[in-house]
Amino acid sequence: MLKQRIITALILAPLALAAIFMLPLFGLAVVFALVLVLAAREWARVVSDQGSKRLSFFVVFSLVFGFSLWQLPLDSLAHSIWFSAMLGLAVAAWLSSLYLLSSYPHSATFWHNSSIFKLLVGLVVLLPFFWSLVFLRSVDPNNPAVGGAWVLYVLLLVWAADTGAYFAGKRFGKRKLAKNVSPKKTIEGLLGGFAVAALVTLGAFIFLDIPQGKEWVLVIASGFTVLASVVGDLVESMFKRQAGIKDSGSLLPGHGGLLDRIDSMTAAMPVFAFFFLHWM
Repeated sequence: MLKQRIITALILAPLALAAIFMLPLFGLAVVFALVLVLAAREWARVVSDQGSKRLSFFVVFSLVFGFSLWQLPLDSLAHSIWFSAMLGLAVAAWLSSLYLLSSYPHSATFWHNSSIFKLLVGLVVLLPFFWSLVFLRSVDPNNPAVGGAWVLYVLLLVWAADTGAYFAGKRFGKRKLAKNVSPKKTIEGLLGGFAVAALVTLGAFIFLDIPQGKEWVLVIASGFTVLASVVGDLVESMFKRQAGIKDSGSLLPGHGGLLDRIDSMTAAMPVFAFFFLHWM
């Protein structure tokens, strides 16, 4: 299992980096649109175990995603009121999800049988993630490496937090973070994740071109991004637990489904993009 995870990671990591730094913006959008469609296919398993409802979700998702591609300009998202509204909605939705998590399984009584609610959640989880990634990549049209570096920063921030949380939780974990949703997650693990993520933020001060006077914005944005990554992970875990499935799919050997790998990013990327758009 561990060997499979390592092999898969060694294959995917260079491909992801190549896409982020080497592809033109349109090419990057095409690649991650494919990722999004595959993730939506996996989310359909969460929506229902009935084939007709899964198909309905996938059709609706494809239509909404297609509309967003038509409506939003790839290379000037910073000036799009639609994109700004989408980010605001995403942040509000992730904040609202804290109630669902804290009151689970009681909160599931009103959404467990609602395919429409789970459809809306899928849209809010996936679409802002895609557009936030495209936005960060496009922050400097004349130098794609600048935007690529910001995308990589968010990825490293979340991966560092996840790694720190794993080892700190395994060594020191005692107090449960969300025992009804993910029994293995602990408060000590969360603190360990923050500590390791802080090292990535320190590295950003050395390697990234941070606008003068915006250093504290980056620190605050990074802190909320780490928190959001935990919430994103827990939300997917909650819906999978309610659906009675362990993994969202089996596309990635040793890792489960694609959605299992990007669940933290679906919340982290929009939250960081929200701070970047308004304050950086």
